[in-house]
Amino acid sequence: MTSQTPQTAGTSEIPADSITHGEVYTQRWVVDMILDLVGYTPDRDLAGLNITDPACGSGAFLVAITERLSQSCRKFDRELSPASIKAFDILERNVETSRRNIEATLLDEGWDRKTAQDLARQWVRQGDYLLQDQHTPADFVVGNPPYIRIEDVPTPRMELYRRKNRTMTGRSDIYVGFYEQGLKALKPDGKLGFICADRWMRNQYGRELRKLISENYAVDTLIVMHDVDAFEDKVAAYPAITVLRNAAQQTASVVDTSKALQQRHSDELVAWIKSSESTSKEHVAFRAARLPHWFEGTESWPMGSPERLALLEELSDRYPTLEESGVRVGIGVATGADSIFVTKGKDIVENDRLLPLSMVRDAKTGSFIWAGHYLINPWTENGNLVDLDDYPRLRSYLEENRTSLECRHVAKKYPQRWYRTIDKVDASLTSRPKLLFPDMKLNIHPTLEGGGYYPHHNLYYMVSDRWDLEVLGGILLSRLAQAFVEAYAVRMRGGTLRFQAQYLRRIRVPHPDLLTSDIREALAEAFRCRDVEGATQAALSAYGISDLPDY
Repeated sequence: MTSQTPQTAGTSEIPADSITHGEVYTQRWVVDMILDLVGYTPDRDLAGLNITDPACGSGAFLVAITERLSQSCRKFDRELSPASIKAFDILERNVETSRRNIEATLLDEGWDRKTAQDLARQWVRQGDYLLQDQHTPADFVVGNPPYIRIEDVPTPRMELYRRKNRTMTGRSDIYVGFYEQGLKALKPDGKLGFICADRWMRNQYGRELRKLISENYAVDTLIVMHDVDAFEDKVAAYPAITVLRNAAQQTASVVDTSKALQQRHSDELVAWIKSSESTSKEHVAFRAARLPHWFEGTESWPMGSPERLALLEELSDRYPTLEESGVRVGIGVATGADSIFVTKGKDIVENDRLLPLSMVRDAKTGSFIWAGHYLINPWTENGNLVDLDDYPRLRSYLEENRTSLECRHVAKKYPQRWYRTIDKVDASLTSRPKLLFPDMKLNIHPTLEGGGYYPHHNLYYMVSDRWDLEVLGGILLSRLAQAFVEAYAVRMRGGTLRFQAQYLRRIRVPHPDLLTSDIREALAEAFRCRDVEGATQAALSAYGISDLPDY
């Protein structure tokens, strides 16, 4: 998503026109909705409050702000103040356009020309918001921060941004910095309202921003607007409105909109968010739910319908994670050279250097059927590399492939240990029964491997001393477990999900000792029969809920 004014460089060293610009204007009714949500409304005495637009562009937000401030001053018999509004843009043409639009708005509101000209000049300044030495404390920060990819920002400029904004890590786009600076400028109980791409809520580069919010601010409202015409031009932006507050977390409203959402629906939506009448609302243009609080931590924020997010939040409050319930989640061995370390040949090396290896195809049907692969294992049971002098056949085989093995990063890092696999082999894991999960699948696919095999790195596994793995497998086969993964996991083209350890660990489960014998048997039977619907019904009973809302 680009902003109504894409921000760029603004110093003498890096001219503003050195970055690609594309201007996208926010529709007026969306601007009004954001101002309503943060509470910048003319029925309040706005003259004593401060509002900032950090990326003002041609003034879409500023025109609405000016109208509301003027109406408030008339209502409360106050004078317009130069300190009431602050706006920034690094492009001179946008600054001039915004000033003209403010001046015209004030003239329409009945203010004299000199006052209009002076205030327009004082309210809007040319500069880079991300690089200000300090920000005036604000009651409100609103706008449409720029969405410019890292590749489109000159390296010196990006280095300045990163030094100033610790949340701009990895490949973060610069709008992440606008969130950080806007939040830090808020007065106690101040509110930030942005419409922006929502990628940071789930991508790795948004981790530090999510941490900043989780530890210091509150999520008041999240409105997903992927299918809504929020801008004057059509853009593939995946926008969302976020309202964040400089205060302790309380309830949070989550809204998923449809393409039917238009101006006539916005008042009803805002009214529901501001009320406390119900915990959910169904509307032709949106679905909404009120959560008791927001999701904690730095991990990705979940996706899904408001009703499903509300359920996941409830389950997260009531039940432990898999690991808290006594389940270990891990990934199989990575070698860096499968063509050398993975084989079906039994005569290549000494017999005790062949470790039976479970592969994705072995779990394809849901019943474990070993296809005969082995790992050529260079590790002892104590976790040390074997002495090749003790294994002449292993030495001969590895020496034949030494050139290829030494090209791996791990071998360059540890040149004396050139024949190691990337991961060590945990000898104690082989004999343990395991639930196996292929990395990429449309649906969660737990398969029981009864012990004797070591998982390949395309398989994730679970082991436990506290769970009957068939009972646990029933829960994990259910659509409830699928719901947790769908909420957090990366979805590939065609709808394929990544069932990686970081997402599997987000699944909440009942305590195994508190399940009744009937529920335990129903879960185990559904798992043995690969009965997803039966597993889901038994899991609903185990969790104490009646149904699973749609995604």
